[in-house]
Amino acid sequence: MSEISEVGVAELGPQERTSDRAQYGLAALLAAVGGYTIYDATGLTVGFGDPVGPKAFPYLIGSVMLLLAVLLAVATARGDRGTAEAGEDVDLSQGADWITVLKLVGVLVFTIATIDWLGWAITGAILFAGSAWSLGSRTVIRDLIIGGVLSVGSWYAFYSGLGIALSPGILDGIL
Repeated sequence: MSEISEVGVAELGPQERTSDRAQYGLAALLAAVGGYTIYDATGLTVGFGDPVGPKAFPYLIGSVMLLLAVLLAVATARGDRGTAEAGEDVDLSQGADWITVLKLVGVLVFTIATIDWLGWAITGAILFAGSAWSLGSRTVIRDLIIGGVLSVGSWYAFYSGLGIALSPGILDGIL
């Protein structure tokens, strides 16, 4: 049937080698997104001052995606398949942990609902601490401090470095 190679990945014999329809699906998705990116770039209106302009990048990215889609489809037709990682630490026999997923969704919904009122600095800290808590951390105070440092730091990075004002919320005038 199958022999285990030196790295622990099963090699397929000639009679077991079949095309992977999921790879064709990925190639189709790449082609669709690349084609839409090129199509959408045709509607951009750009001033005459910049010779390259922002219109070149969607064309480049869309073209690369189309090229990758063709290369993936050709490789799949030749029988190439992705190899499974031997060291994956996910036990696929276990079901999904829906409690953790619901906790993360709750934290994200809270963030969306309160970001205008509380502002990014506070909501970002709660987002970090809540995500860490839902993924198993039990040091809430430390997570809030780390989240606060990261969110205030990113607020100042956006405001000072990029000129983008994130919502200060109730800290308006303090930040």
